[in-house]
Amino acid sequence: MQQLVPVSLAYFLEVARTGSVTEAARTLNVAPSAISRQIAKLESGIGVPLFTRHPRGMTVTDAGSRLLAHARRSEAESAALVDELRTGRGADVRNVTVACSEGFGRQLVPRAMAAFRRDHPDVVFQLDVVQRQEATRRVVEGIADVAATYAMGPQHDVRVECAVVIPVAAIVPLGHELAGRELITLPELCAHPLALASPGTSQRELFDIGAQLEGLTVTPALVCDALAPQYEFVRSGGGIALVGDLGDLDRDGRAEGVTHVRVDHPVFRQREAQIQTVPGRRLSWAATRFTELLVALLRGRSAEPSRPR
Repeated sequence: MQQLVPVSLAYFLEVARTGSVTEAARTLNVAPSAISRQIAKLESGIGVPLFTRHPRGMTVTDAGSRLLAHARRSEAESAALVDELRTGRGADVRNVTVACSEGFGRQLVPRAMAAFRRDHPDVVFQLDVVQRQEATRRVVEGIADVAATYAMGPQHDVRVECAVVIPVAAIVPLGHELAGRELITLPELCAHPLALASPGTSQRELFDIGAQLEGLTVTPALVCDALAPQYEFVRSGGGIALVGDLGDLDRDGRAEGVTHVRVDHPVFRQREAQIQTVPGRRLSWAATRFTELLVALLRGRSAEPSRPR
C-alpha cells in the first residue's frame, strides 16, 4: 500500500524493526548505503544520535525511541488516510480499535461497546486486552484509537482524556467473616490468605508499599494476573483477592458466589484509571464519540476527583 511517510522515516522505521541496516535494505530492496545516508541525514538534522551501533546490529537510543513512536503513528495515519481516499469512506470510518487492561475489559469497555452499537449498529470494534503499559504503547504508536488502562505518575506522549481514582475492593467468598463489612483495613485484609497480582503490576506495587508502611509481611497464597482464576480461587475457599471497582462488581455477590468489600488505605489512591488518546491524531467520528462515552462512564465510577489535567 502507498505510504505517505517521508523516506527518511520509512528507512528509520525499518532499521528500528530489524536492528540492522543490511536487513532493512534487504526488506526495502534498496542499497544499504542509501539507508545509511538517510539515517545520518536524519540524525544530523535532529542533532542527536537515534541509534546505538553494536558489532551485531543497532538499537534505538532514548531519542530514537521517542521518534519511533512518532514514526509509527505517522505510518498508521498515512495507511488509514490512503485507505479512506481509496474507499471513499472519508471521516466516517466506522472501525474503532480499543486497547485496555483486564480490569476494564472485564465488563466496562464491552458494555460501552454494546451500548454504542445500539445507536450506531454499523460500527465495528476491535478490542485488545493487554497489560496496562502495552495499552498505552498501542495508542502512542497508532495501533489503537483509544486506551482504557491504569497508570501511576505523569504520562508522556498521550492525552489523558479522563483520570479518576477507583476504589479497590477485596473479593470475599459468601459467608466469610468479612463478607458483611462495608470497609476493611489493610491489616484486616492481610490476616487472610491472599491472591495477588504479579510484582510490577500497579495494584501489586501499591499493595506492597501499603504493607511495608503498615509493617506487614505477606506471602501470597496465589500469584496470578488474570481475574477469572482469582474469582474461582476465592469462590473455592482459597482466600481473598483484590479488584478495582470499575462498575463490574456484583453488589450482592450472589451471581458469582462472592461479595466485594472496599479496602480502606490511602496508598491505593495513587493509582488512576485513565482514558488515553494521542495528541494531534485525527480520530474518526466513531472513535471520537466512543471515547466520549468511555469518559462519561469512567467519571461515573469515580470515588473522588483526580488531579486537574
